[in-house]
Amino acid sequence: MTDTTTPPRRVYLDNGGRALLHPLARTAFDQALDDGWADPRRLHAEARRAAVLLDGAREAVAAGLGARTEEIHFSSSHTASLHAAVGAVALGRRRAGPGIVVSAVERAAVLHAAELATSSVTPTAADLSTTDTPRTDLRPETSVALETPSTARPLVTVPVDLLGRVDEAAMIAAVSSPGVALAALQAANGEVGTLQPVGAVHDAARRAGVPLLVDAGAVVGHAEVPGAWDLLAADPGDWGGPAGVGVLAVRNRVRWRRTWPEDADPWFPGGVSVPAAFAAAVALQSVLADRAAQDARRRAIVAKVRDVVGQIPDVEVVGDPDDRLPHVVTFSFLFVDGEALVSELDRAGFAVGSGSACTSSSLEPSHVLAAMGVLTHGNVRIALDRSTTEEDVDRFLAVLPGAVARVRASLGVSGL
Repeated sequence: MTDTTTPPRRVYLDNGGRALLHPLARTAFDQALDDGWADPRRLHAEARRAAVLLDGAREAVAAGLGARTEEIHFSSSHTASLHAAVGAVALGRRRAGPGIVVSAVERAAVLHAAELATSSVTPTAADLSTTDTPRTDLRPETSVALETPSTARPLVTVPVDLLGRVDEAAMIAAVSSPGVALAALQAANGEVGTLQPVGAVHDAARRAGVPLLVDAGAVVGHAEVPGAWDLLAADPGDWGGPAGVGVLAVRNRVRWRRTWPEDADPWFPGGVSVPAAFAAAVALQSVLADRAAQDARRRAIVAKVRDVVGQIPDVEVVGDPDDRLPHVVTFSFLFVDGEALVSELDRAGFAVGSGSACTSSSLEPSHVLAAMGVLTHGNVRIALDRSTTEEDVDRFLAVLPGAVARVRASLGVSGL
C-alpha cells in the first residue's frame, strides 16, 4: 500500500538578514526588469525610464527612514554599506583623531572595518597642512589634517550586559573622549533582539562633534526607525527585499572622504541594480504599512516561544524579554552541539539560524553571545517573517524538545 500522506510543509524560521522575498517585491522586480533594465545614467528614453524608477525608489526609502532623498545611497549589500561608512568617515575625520568607538555586539562587518580603519591611519604632508572647516554638503574631502591627542585609543570596544545592551555610561564616556573620529552603535541586535540606547548615545556624540553610525539592519521594517543618527545603514534583505542591494543614509553635515577611486556615484561606484532598488523600496512601503499589526502578532508568538522553550531542561533564553525586536528570539542549550541541533531541526522540516561554534558559516563562537557572557554553544535563533503562522511555530515547539534530546543522546548525555 502506497503512503499518500502529504508531508508537512517546510517552515523557514531564519528570516534575519535574508527574509523571504515579499510578494510585492517580486512583482515590482519583474516590472522593473521590463521598464528599468537600462543604465539610468544614459540619456536615451530607456535610460530615462530606469532613472525614474531609481529616483522613485530613493524617495520611498528616504520617506521610510526619515531622511532626505539626497541622503540615500544604494549599495550592493548591507556589508558594503557598513564598510564604506566606517572607512570613509574614519579617513575624512582624521584631523579629529584616529579613534573609533563601537559596542562589543556590533555586526562583524562593522568590527572588521573599524579594525582596518584604525590600523591604517597614517598622516600625509597634505593632511598636516590642512585646516578643519565645517561641511554642509555631501562631496567627499579632498584633504584633511591629523591632530591626534596622545591619550586617544584607536579602537574602543564598549562592553554589554547579560541582555546584550551596551553599557550606556561607558559608551557615552568613550564617545566624549578626545581623538574620536566615529562611533558606531546598532539600533538593535539582530542575533538576540535587544534594543540599544541610540538616542542617549547620539546626544552625547553630537555634543562631542562625533558622527554616529547606526546599523539599523535588524530594525527597519520591524520596529520604529531611530531618528538619532548621522549615518544609517539598512538592509532590504531583512524586510523582504531582494538580495544584491543595500542602503546607506548619510546626513549632509557628515565629513567623509572616499577610500575608492572617483566615480559618478560618490559613494558606491558602478551604480546599482534598478530592479533590486525598486523592489526593495516597494517592499519597505508595504511592510511599514502593516507594521503595527505585525508587531502585535509576532510579539505574542515570540512570548510563547520564550515561555515554552524556557521549560526545556538546561536552556538559556537570551536577550531582553521586553525591550526588544518583535520577531527575534534566541536560546542556547547546555550539553548540545549547535551544528548538530540545526541539522536535526532541518531534517524535521525547520530552517533555523545559530550563533554557535562550528556552524557551516563559521568555526568561531558567536562574538555577540560571548560578549554577553551567555552560552555560546547549542544556540538556536529564530526570526519570524510576516508569512510565519502561529501554527508553524507550534509545530516547531512540539518538535524542539525531541530534537534536543536526540542530540544530547548522540553526545552521551541523557536523562536531563
